[in-house]
Amino acid sequence: MTDDAEAVLRLAADLVAIDSRSSVSNIPLAERIEAELAGFDVTRVDYADANGVAKRALVAHRGPRGGLALSGHMDTVPETGWIDPWSPRVADGMLHGLGSVDMKGPVAACIVAARGLPDSMPATLLITTDEETSKQGARAVAACDAARALGLRGIIVAEPTGLLPVRGHRSHIEYTAVASGVQAHSSTGQGANANWVLIPFLAEMKAVFERLRHDPAFHDAGYDPPFSDFNLIVDNHGTAVNVTVAKATARIKFRRSRNVDYAPIEAAVRDAAARTGVTLTEKREGTPPELPADHPLVALAVRETGQPARTAPYGTDASELQDLAPCIVMGPGSIATAHTPHECVAVADLVAAVPLFRRMLAATPAG
Repeated sequence: MTDDAEAVLRLAADLVAIDSRSSVSNIPLAERIEAELAGFDVTRVDYADANGVAKRALVAHRGPRGGLALSGHMDTVPETGWIDPWSPRVADGMLHGLGSVDMKGPVAACIVAARGLPDSMPATLLITTDEETSKQGARAVAACDAARALGLRGIIVAEPTGLLPVRGHRSHIEYTAVASGVQAHSSTGQGANANWVLIPFLAEMKAVFERLRHDPAFHDAGYDPPFSDFNLIVDNHGTAVNVTVAKATARIKFRRSRNVDYAPIEAAVRDAAARTGVTLTEKREGTPPELPADHPLVALAVRETGQPARTAPYGTDASELQDLAPCIVMGPGSIATAHTPHECVAVADLVAAVPLFRRMLAATPAG
């Protein structure tokens, strides 16, 4: 193995071994990363998440201002289905473990690539957290004075794309609809089941779902699939089957494209909530990021990879980081095993990312 190959595998395995699910503090992981950044000016971006859990993002820079930044997130999804999520292992050339591809392996590749550049070149790392939940870490970084002062010309968000350039993706609105009832033993007839309030709203949401799937007015041919995701989760908060439901919650993740007018869809959701008596709240990511095909950052990525740029139906921190600089999504590994108990990344992909990231950074001048 080359020095870079050994370094990226060692660091990726070390990062996987540290629990950084979005529900827990990522500060131990942030401290481990900071230990790899000797010679960088590191700004710690500390905050508490919505549950009061201490979180930390990092802005690290060395050299002149300007150039490109490499970005990745520290948090992972929950360990559902895993037996040994924080025991990294290599088998058949694949690094296995929770977060190995999404995205501790790519973060390791970013770090090794950036610190291998000469001091005379700008090298910036934007390491976020809470990407899997609220994007709060990316928003904190985008608002950070230290990051804004760098004069960045672009950001490579190193989510796993097989090192293929992704010039745009969807971002989402998360709707939460809550219906209220009265809890009682269901046999007494004294309760009121919140589900009977929620169901009429859900029936209208099914119509919205079908409209998004089948009405060409809401399709974007530049994406695969062309229709927007409108995914529903329903929660009765652990109520037993012999108890009337006091609270019924529906959550909907609506992924939308930049080039489609979804105002009628948003109005339909709000109107249905008002009509059926549920309480509706929403959380929005930033505007869907999408660079034109002839943007200089896209052209650079196409030239360095030899692959055409494309779009993706999922979302990344680019939704928020685009407030700092234009973003392209490009990183090692495949998204296919992410969010599963079989998550893994090819070591060869992590190794290949290092010189590619360096070429991208070296090709973008300071200033």
